[in-house]
Amino acid sequence: MVKINGAEVDMAGKTIAEYLESADYDTRRVAVERNGDIVPKAEYSQTVLSENDTLEVVSFVGGG
Repeated sequence: MVKINGAEVDMAGKTIAEYLESADYDTRRVAVERNGDIVPKAEYSQTVLSENDTLEVVSFVGGG
């Protein structure tokens, strides 16, 4: 299991890009931290999630 934003999710073996797509995130408007390190957007499709990884996904919202 992978902990994503505090919830246990069965995404081990999947990439960050696959998770973001399955959860309907707009990759242009998110930042992802994996085990305390920011993951560059260019690496989302190459970064495979492992058991016990912790992800924080933050969405940016425009406003005024």
